[in-house]
Amino acid sequence: MQKEEAMKKVLEIIGPFAKNQEALKAASPATRILEDLGVNSARLVDIILAFEDEFSIAVDDEAADKIRTLGDAVDMIVQKTAG
Repeated sequence: MQKEEAMKKVLEIIGPFAKNQEALKAASPATRILEDLGVNSARLVDIILAFEDEFSIAVDDEAADKIRTLGDAVDMIVQKTAG
């Protein structure tokens, strides 16, 4: 999967959980999910479960703990879907 395609889907998944819609509109790979988008940390679990469903991947706790930015999420998805 290409990074651009993964980023588009990541934004679609995170969109409903983001409290800061302005930051979402201007999102980049460096955008922090919790701090910049205002996503509740408990909702991050829901987002990761949605990633698993959308991309047919398994995200273990170690990988989930490393997801801080949109770029982190995209990189993890691209890596896991490459195999």
